[in-house]
Amino acid sequence: MLVLCTVLCSVLGWLTLYLLLCAAFRERSAEWNCRLVTLSHGILIVLLTAYVVFIDGPWPLTHAGSENTELQVLSLCVCLGYFLFDLSWCLLHRSEGPVMLAHHAASILGILLTLWLGSSGCETCGVIFGSELTNPLLQARWFLRQVGLYETVLGDLVDVLFISLFAGVRVGVGTAMFYCQLTSPRPALLMKLGGVVMYVLAWVFMVDIARFGYKKSKMKYRRWKERTLRESQD
Repeated sequence: MLVLCTVLCSVLGWLTLYLLLCAAFRERSAEWNCRLVTLSHGILIVLLTAYVVFIDGPWPLTHAGSENTELQVLSLCVCLGYFLFDLSWCLLHRSEGPVMLAHHAASILGILLTLWLGSSGCETCGVIFGSELTNPLLQARWFLRQVGLYETVLGDLVDVLFISLFAGVRVGVGTAMFYCQLTSPRPALLMKLGGVVMYVLAWVFMVDIARFGYKKSKMKYRRWKERTLRESQD
């Protein structure tokens, strides 16, 4: 009952923040305000799960499948409330494709399963930390586009940081965590299957990001080459 109340409070909290932002920024679009909520959640949950993973413990690479702690449960409830809010918003506004909706659905089911089983909170918080670590950068890219600053050095820096963190943390460290979960005897079979789903989705995103990085690098090189050619002709 306490977990249910915490999740409901989380949903109401994110919804209230969204409504307040809509009232404060009436000239902005609904997506602008929703992304501000997403940015707020990303920063909050990264800080919260970072404390859970690196300070409060236990370490997910060695204690996969261990019993949930109170702080892990709180983190999961806060995150679950946000995902329920955001999935509802995406369905209402039809703003996301099937891959992102599948990611949201898998995240919700994974957190629900962790809360229901009462275990695997440490690796679930670790996955949330790795998944949300790049979220503020993703939102920054969108906001830079909206204000016309994406095609600048700042936009390039955000893209480089985003791709590097995604590849290094979500895929690199994520692979190590995925291996530890699969080889550990403690996690339930359902949690291992959930880990497979999240790992596959991470690689789907990684392929899309790699394609984006290649296209942008190619475009930047072409522009640099054309500019150099013009300067040499002048």
